[in-house]
Amino acid sequence: MTERGRLAGKAALITAAGQGIGRATALAMAAEGAHVFATDINADTLATLDGTDGVTTFTLDVMDEASIVEGVTRATPDILFNCAGFVHHGTILDATEDEWNFAFELNVRSMFRTSRAVIPGMIERGGGSIVNMSSVASSVIGAPNRFVYGASKAAVIGLTKSIASDFVTSGLRCNAICPGTVESPSLEDRLSDTGDYDKARTAFIARQPMGRFGTAAEIAALAVYLASDESGFVTGQAINIDGGWTS
Repeated sequence: MTERGRLAGKAALITAAGQGIGRATALAMAAEGAHVFATDINADTLATLDGTDGVTTFTLDVMDEASIVEGVTRATPDILFNCAGFVHHGTILDATEDEWNFAFELNVRSMFRTSRAVIPGMIERGGGSIVNMSSVASSVIGAPNRFVYGASKAAVIGLTKSIASDFVTSGLRCNAICPGTVESPSLEDRLSDTGDYDKARTAFIARQPMGRFGTAAEIAALAVYLASDESGFVTGQAINIDGGWTS
């Protein structure tokens, strides 16, 4: 039987696939025919994908190089979706050295390591697509109280463009997704951490021109496009998907 779907015949390695955007993207890519290797450091959340057609799950620590190499060897991906990250709150005056180091280790160095691990194999097989998670909090605007996060996500855009430029003739593409505020377990945690969930949620929605948050499925749809051959002429781009927040 002929394989069908926009990602048929492709293998996709996804980090932070246990919940939110990562999970939605794992499901969307599998629905489009990819063999998805869904990974996360949290085995419990990852287990919710067990038994899904086209999805293989295993734990992977993006802050451990040996774990990354093992995962890449297992998946031999044509697609890499770097979704793992963390959002710190506060200005430069609130930021600590530990927060800065953690943000750059998780939000940036992990992508450096995963990308470095997959690129040789992608080139050998004739190409591939790397999709990195950034944020509009760095690509266009400086979102208030997002100093450490914004700085790290700005670095992701630099990393993305450099990879795209270096390998543009090798069949390898690299792009970044820059979401606005997206409904997710991570957002729910941050709203709760403010101490006044309802007030925080109202304030977050008020800054959205559409009057609502984005959904994980909407971000996943863009990730599928960037992973597919439909976007074969797209590389080195930081694409905003923010409901008009930065328009």
